[in-house]
Amino acid sequence: MADIFDYLKRRGHVPFAEDPFNEVDNLILAMLSYADFDGILDDSFKTISLNIADRRYFEKHPRTLAKKSIFHFERAPLLMDSMLKGNRFRETELTKYVDIINSDKDMQMSAVTFLLSDGSAYVAFRGTDTTVAGWKEDFNMSYMPETEGQRSAVRYLNEVGAEISGPIRVGGHSKGGNFAIYASAFCDREIQERIITVYTNDGPGFRSEVMEREAYKRILPKVVSIVPETSIIGMMFTNNVGHLIVKSKGVGLLQHDALLWMVEGNRFKETKQSALGSFINNSQKEWLSTLDDESREMFVNTLFSFFEATGMATFDEMIVNRRTSAKKIMGAIKNLPKEKRVVLTAAMAGLLQSSRHVVRRYIRNRRESDRRGLKMDKRQK
Repeated sequence: MADIFDYLKRRGHVPFAEDPFNEVDNLILAMLSYADFDGILDDSFKTISLNIADRRYFEKHPRTLAKKSIFHFERAPLLMDSMLKGNRFRETELTKYVDIINSDKDMQMSAVTFLLSDGSAYVAFRGTDTTVAGWKEDFNMSYMPETEGQRSAVRYLNEVGAEISGPIRVGGHSKGGNFAIYASAFCDREIQERIITVYTNDGPGFRSEVMEREAYKRILPKVVSIVPETSIIGMMFTNNVGHLIVKSKGVGLLQHDALLWMVEGNRFKETKQSALGSFINNSQKEWLSTLDDESREMFVNTLFSFFEATGMATFDEMIVNRRTSAKKIMGAIKNLPKEKRVVLTAAMAGLLQSSRHVVRRYIRNRRESDRRGLKMDKRQK
């Protein structure tokens, strides 16, 4: 069961001149954007080689910790070691690294641009990290037509497009995929026309008012949406694009870890959406349809007020200080005003009810399908 690390071992020696940039190459660069290049690369257009980025990164972050980690955003930098062993990515250069976190604006946006040996650039937007602000921004997308992170992504792509020449690819994993589409849709028109492909790798979609805009419709033919068979994040809302559904070595929620997606040759191993993936997708869509924007906003703000009550900026801190954070969260829940408690309870009850509806529909449809199959068998006999 090959993954993108195996792909680099088997095909990393093949130059782009022999085998053009593909969907697997996209995922490699999208995942590499999770690397913390702070102190290694700045937000100017000075470039550094992949070799220097790799060496400096692991001078700051021990390889042993990355290899032992269970988190994709901590293992992803290991891709650089494999990329440097072959001709395909060895000459890659990196430029303009930004990492912006603003808790006051519920914003987290990080990006880096890769300059490839085929003369193109790949603009990679990082997905959600462990910051509370980053996760809250994801939830804000349920009721906000535009987030601060999305606006920042547009500015970043405009700056890159104005500075560099040649064709551009844009992509990202998780929220980074959402940012990739949004930035490509609403960047300057002359830059948009230079974009070859936009990749969203298990990234959430958009509200209907975003997809109705002409700029979004223009970029749509260039969008490639890739999701695992049991996708949760990538099935939030929609993006009006058909999905390439791929096999994953992960189970359940772990399928969001794109380092576990399976590769055959220079393509992903395709499959169909799993029954669990279909259930989750239908349940969350039905649940969201029962909540108006005001209820969604209050639900999100109430939920994250518990985490913010800990005074900690990341979920990592909460895990390390779990006793203290748990105590503060329980205190915040206990002191929750009645009107917010009612909204939170109603929202959770609605999610449970939506799940029941989906299960009943599935059982009913399955029974009807079995009956039709039984009638068909009798006719054939």
